Amino acid sequence: MSRAHGILLGFAADRAFGDPRRFHPVAGFGQAAARLESRWYDDSRAAGTAYATVLVGTATAAGVLVERLTRNRPIAHTLVTAAATWTVLGARSLEREASVMAGLLEEKDIPAARDRLSHLCARDATNLEADELARATVESIAENTSDACVAPLLWGGALGVPGLLGYRAANTLDAMVGYKSAKYLNFGWASARLDDILNLLPARVCAVLTGLAAGRPREVVAVWRRDAPKHPSPNAGPVEAAFAGALDLTLGGTNSYGSYQEDRGTLGDGPTPAVADVRRTAALARRVGIAAAGVAAILALGWKGKRWG
Repeated sequence: MSRAHGILLGFAADRAFGDPRRFHPVAGFGQAAARLESRWYDDSRAAGTAYATVLVGTATAAGVLVERLTRNRPIAHTLVTAAATWTVLGARSLEREASVMAGLLEEKDIPAARDRLSHLCARDATNLEADELARATVESIAENTSDACVAPLLWGGALGVPGLLGYRAANTLDAMVGYKSAKYLNFGWASARLDDILNLLPARVCAVLTGLAAGRPREVVAVWRRDAPKHPSPNAGPVEAAFAGALDLTLGGTNSYGSYQEDRGTLGDGPTPAVADVRRTAALARRVGIAAAGVAAILALGWKGKRWG
C-alpha cells in the first residue's frame, strides 16, 4: 500500500511542480556519469559495458538500501517512494517544453523554435521549418511519454525505489551515450541495449494506453502492427506509431543528428504534423500519463514478487 501511495503522491508532485528547479538528482547523476566517461572512455563495448554496469548498479543498489531502511516504516516508505517518483518523472516538464515550442511556432519565431528543440531531442534543427519542427516535437513528446513517464511508473510499481532509480539511470545513460555516432557506436552499445530491454514492455503498455486515452484503440493497433517495424527502434516504433494512429497523423521520415542520419520509416495514414498538432499531442500525453499512474498503483498493490529486505 505504501508503494502505491508513494507512486501516486510522486506523480501528483510531478504534475504540480515538474522537475526540481535546483539540485536535480538526475542532473547530478548525469554530471557524475560525464566525469566517469571522461576517465573510462574507450572505443570498445567492454569499456561501455563496465561503465553502464557501475552506474546503473550503483543507482539500483541505492534504491535497495532505501527500501531496506524503510521496510518497517510505512509513512517513511511512502515518502521516499514519492520523492523517488517525483525525481525520475519528466511528464510535466515535457508538457511545458511542448507548450513553449507550440507558442514559438504559433508566433512564427522559427529561429527560437530551432534553438528550443534541443530541449526535447538531439535532432539537428539548423534547416528545419515550422512543419518539420512540429513533427520533431510531436515525435519527441510521443517517445518521451514512454521514456519519462510510463516506463518509470511501471518499474516503480513493480520494483519500488530500486526500479525507479535503476530505470532512470539506464535511460539517462542511453540519452548521453546511446548514439550510433562514430564516438559512441561501441562505447554506448551496452547503455543503448539495456535501455531497449527495460523499455520493451513499458513501450507497448504506453501504446495500448495511447489508444485507450484517444478513444481510438482499433486505429492505434492497426497502425502499430503495420508501421512500427519500419522504425529502427524496437520501442520508439510502437509508441510513435500509436501516437500517429491516435492523432490521425503521419509521423516519421529521415532525421539528421549532425554526424549521421536515420530513416525512421513512415508511420500512420493522416497528414504530416502541423503547428496545431503540438498542443493536441501534449494533451494526449497528459491523459496517457494519468492512466499509467493508475496502472502503476494497481501493479504495486498486486505485486507478489521479491521484497527488498
